[in-house]
Formats: sequence, structure tokens, C-alpha cells
Amino acid sequence: MTRLDWLSQPARALHGSVRVPGDKSVSHRSMMLSALAEGRSHIRGFLEGEDTRATAAVLQKLGVRIETPSAGERVVDGVGLHGLRGTAEALDCGNAGTGMRLLAGLLAGQAFDSTLIGDESLSRRPMRRVTEPLAAMGARIDTQDGLPPLRVHGGQPLKGIRYTLPVASAQVKSALLLAGLYAQGETEVIEPHPTRDYTERMLAAFGWPIEFEPGHARLSGGHRLRATDVDVPADFSSAAFFLVAGSIVPGAELRLPAVGLNPRRTGLLQALRLMGADITVEHERESGGEPVGDLIVRHAQLHGVELPEALVPDMIDEFPALFIAATAAKGRTVVRGAAELRVKESDRIATMAAGMKAIGANIEETPDGAIIDGGALRGGEVDSHGDHRIAMSFAVAGLVAQGPIRIADCANVATSFPGFMELANGCGFELRTDG
Repeated sequence: MTRLDWLSQPARALHGSVRVPGDKSVSHRSMMLSALAEGRSHIRGFLEGEDTRATAAVLQKLGVRIETPSAGERVVDGVGLHGLRGTAEALDCGNAGTGMRLLAGLLAGQAFDSTLIGDESLSRRPMRRVTEPLAAMGARIDTQDGLPPLRVHGGQPLKGIRYTLPVASAQVKSALLLAGLYAQGETEVIEPHPTRDYTERMLAAFGWPIEFEPGHARLSGGHRLRATDVDVPADFSSAAFFLVAGSIVPGAELRLPAVGLNPRRTGLLQALRLMGADITVEHERESGGEPVGDLIVRHAQLHGVELPEALVPDMIDEFPALFIAATAAKGRTVVRGAAELRVKESDRIATMAAGMKAIGANIEETPDGAIIDGGALRGGEVDSHGDHRIAMSFAVAGLVAQGPIRIADCANVATSFPGFMELANGCGFELRTDG
């Protein structure tokens, strides 16, 4: 991937309607379940990002016919639970950790061998937390000292297990549930804290009998998936950057239409409101089993908070944006219980702390979070280390800094939020490529 740097500069008030891309998590899962279903599924609002396209390309290599009538649309001719065809080619997940971990569960129950690979960033991300419980179900998956590539051995009889996750993770839970489709008996997953239930909701929408409630899911093998149409809501994690920007830039007012409001996803919304943010929800409705609403955010003076640990699992991807909000708040913000941030696309605690210190923020890194004192930011240079969410968070920081912020290594933003720069500049950001 070609290196790309950004320059984010102080901006005037932000205004307008910002339609962010489709939800990445829903896009991944809709593609996988459509592929395993019997019949033709029509997906609308599909995220045209590199991560989700990588998942689609993997499924095409496995014999699934996928058409693209227009941008954001996919028509998938499902092959049924046992209709995938093996390939000797490596299956490239690109930068998609969600894609790799979920596919590990899906492929564990196939009759053929598969090899899952990823880009340089994904190849450094730990996979034992998904391969070990899959092994307890009977899967055979080889790793490189716990890292990709994953070599999934086919033809292994899987059995359902009752598994309590040591660390809450929607990706690990989803991988076990997908393997459970192929397992004999019942697969039950118990979480220390509830995580996103996209997989559970979507399995039900595709007709698979499943019981679930916050922190618990249970299904048995031996059923069928039926094709269904999916309307993908706008991605809350993408909306998060504009919620923070609209909160901290004086005079700002932004509307974000049709955003997915799954309660396991919207911890940042609750956190910002605890900090005094002015965010309202209009036209609440349901789309494809997912709650959706239009968000309106207006500038407000934020204040520091001790973040309730109960919110952490519901905002694990939004912490880089929250850290920026904390620098614009009066007083101290304390984050605890977020150790999972250290094993995301980068060690997000360390990477955010280093970048924020470089632009004058007062932040103390802790093993499972950070302590951040609000205060003015100066311009400077930061390194996103190829982490898309960190790059976009520092783009937001540049709006209220005293000088330009140069952000290194931003090319991976295209994996989750294609067109971010154009959309951001359309509502008042001052963001451009640099060098």
C-alpha cells in the first residue's frame, strides 16, 4: 500500500448533513451469511471499503457468485452451508481482522483445507484467542506463533461447546457461532461483558434458530440459512469522528442520517452525553433487524468524566475519538478496563498517548486505559502507525489545535472509511494530503 500522509488544520464551524458509509461489521456478516444461505440475497448499503471487499473476494474464491449492480449494492447467490469449494490459493483478508477471525470459524467446518493471510498490519495481530476455543470444538488451525497466516485443516468433525470468553470480544464470539453452524450439538458462548450482537441478529434474520440476550448466545448445528435482503445501516464507528468533531468545534451543527444504533455499539454516544455533549436522535426506526436513527450533534462545552467500565465493550473501536474529545473537555477524563485496545490494529493506548503528547496533550498511559487532562493542543507531527481510526481521530484533533497537525501513514483509512477526506471537507474540515 502506498504511503499517505495528511495535514489537518484548524477549521471554522462545521455544518451540513454527513452520510457516512455502511456499517463494516454488518457488511462483513451479511456477505458471509448470504454466501452460506440457500437462494439469492440482495445487500444494500454495503460498505465499499477494502476490508469488506477483501471478505467478498475470499468468498468468490470459494465459489460464491457475487454481483455488483451499483456502488453499495451486492447480489449474492448463496451456495448453502456445504456448497463452498476449496482452493489452493491463499485467501487474502487484507487488513480485515473481523474478516480473518470470522472466516476462521466459518472455514473450520469445511471439508477442505484453507490458508488465510493478511497484510503486514494484520499479520502482527494475535489470533490465539480465536484459534484456541475453535480447537476445543475440534478444529485444527495452525498459526505462526499465534499470528497469521492461519492454516485451517478441513474435514475435522466439530462438536458444540459451552465457552466462557476470558475477554469480551464480538469477533471471537462470532467465530465460535459460525463454527457452531457445522458442529454436532449445542454451541453456547458466555461473555464477561455483553458485546455487539450483529451475528446473532443476522443469523436469526437468515432463519437460523438462535437464542441470545446481552452476554449470552446459544445455537445448535444442523439447520439451514435462507436467503434474505439486508439493508446495511450507516456505520456508528464512522459517525463517531463527526460526533466528536461536532461536539468540540465552536458553532458546529451536523446531521448524520440513518446511523445504526445497536445498543452494543453506541457506548461512545452515552460517554459523550455524560461529558455534556448535545446529541439528539430523530426518526428512530428498525432496518434489517437493526435499530437506526438520525443523529444531530451541536457544539457543547464538554467536561471530564470517569468513564463507567460498563460502557467499554460497547465503544472499543471509538476510544481514539474519545481521547480527542477528552483533550477538549474541562477537567480530567479517566478510562479503565480497556486493555483490549492494546491488541487492535495497533496498540491504541500507546499509539494515541504518543501522538497526543507530541501535540501537547496531558495524557498518562495506564495498563488498561489512560488519564487525560483537558487543555489546548498545539500543532505538530503524529504517526498513526497505519491504524485508520487513529488517523481519523487526529484529523479531528487538527480542527481545534493551535496549528496544523501532520498525520503520517493514513492509507489504511480506505479499509474502513473510503471517501473520508471528501466527506469531512464537505462539512468544513481543513484536511489535505501532505507530501
